[in-house]
Amino acid sequence: MGNVKKRVVQHRRDGKVEVRAPGAKRASAVLGNQAKGISRARRILANTGGGELQVRGRNGQIRKQDTIAPGNDPRRRRG
Repeated sequence: MGNVKKRVVQHRRDGKVEVRAPGAKRASAVLGNQAKGISRARRILANTGGGELQVRGRNGQIRKQDTIAPGNDPRRRRG
């Protein structure tokens, strides 16, 4: 894929949750819980024309991925 816009929601060592673009030095947002982080990441992606949202658990593994409209979802099925 070419230029894919992506945001990752992940836990920090201080117990907060950050929204970060892959490869960025600083987080786009730092919030109190994961639900707020997911909501903020969705808003950021929607405002920039859509893209991929990736949610990581405390262990760093991917828990959930979603395409935010009007992004280009490579899969036909939802999920």
